[in-house]
Amino acid sequence: MARATLESVARHASVSMQTVSNVINAPHRVRPETLARVQAAIEELGYRPNQASRTLRTRRSRLIGARIEPPRDGVNGAVLAQFLQSLTARTQEAGYRIVVFTATDDDHECSLYEQLLDDHDLDAFVLHATHAGDRRTAWLAERRVPFVTFGRPWGAEADAAERHGWVDVDGAQGTHAATRHLIESGHQRIAFLGWPEGPQGAEVGDDRRGGWSALMAVSGLDVPAGYDVGVPDGLDTGREAAAAMLNLPTPPTAIVCASDSLALGAWTEITARGLRPGVDVAVVGFDDSPTAAVVGLSSLAQPYDEAAAACLRMLQELLATPKPPAVPPTPILLPPRLVVRASG
Repeated sequence: MARATLESVARHASVSMQTVSNVINAPHRVRPETLARVQAAIEELGYRPNQASRTLRTRRSRLIGARIEPPRDGVNGAVLAQFLQSLTARTQEAGYRIVVFTATDDDHECSLYEQLLDDHDLDAFVLHATHAGDRRTAWLAERRVPFVTFGRPWGAEADAAERHGWVDVDGAQGTHAATRHLIESGHQRIAFLGWPEGPQGAEVGDDRRGGWSALMAVSGLDVPAGYDVGVPDGLDTGREAAAAMLNLPTPPTAIVCASDSLALGAWTEITARGLRPGVDVAVVGFDDSPTAAVVGLSSLAQPYDEAAAACLRMLQELLATPKPPAVPPTPILLPPRLVVRASG
């Protein structure tokens, strides 16, 4: 059987060769019904673009850089891995490849950008773990390197002229939903176990704290001293903080946590005291890690696949134009989904 070509796909789908090219390289330009018809023809004929020829023609490597995180407590690394897995699958379907690397801090990551651009001519980058004073976004913007972030701009960057495309998950909406669920379940003494203010990345923790505190305020529920605690993320720190909460004269009957790591630490302390998570003390985490599903921890699931697809669409829009657009892609803020399990 002869190898399928751009021309044979166009003929099979009754469209022009330019339309087929748009479906492959800039699908956002194609009407949904035409896109579906051409994609079906590509699948039926088994068409595979010649990458070498396309790279010469478009001057695009179709390589996208993304940083991976080193393993920490077995929970947080798995959370980011879910996003990267979805991003890899989505980009592969679109004819791109992910080039992964690791870095110790912003400066190290920027130096790797320069190396990757020189050695591999990457088309773009997907960043994560955004924070106030983020040097990475400024470095890429100054050099007009296409990028999007999984995480919104924080601090002064949020109002800067050089704004960029981003996709994020609404942490405040998530903890608001978790707190509402606990109130509707009959809880009135609801604590929050989050991250401390100040260090890099604290903005995400503040966002998640905000949903809980806002609903507690409008519901008229008391927040005694010791009910709002910030500690470094981790299982051990979560357990220690939960122990202090449970030792209060009037301990909470429910704890909303900024991460699954903290929630699993609290779970460990609750069970060590002979108490039952979800019966004696409810616990809700954030991120819905694989561990949460195994032990029965209620948690807020981030829509990683939807976020990865949105990041890719933004990148395709940026890469479809020879010059950076005057207006960045419209930001996307996605709601997390509360998954209720045995812990409350």
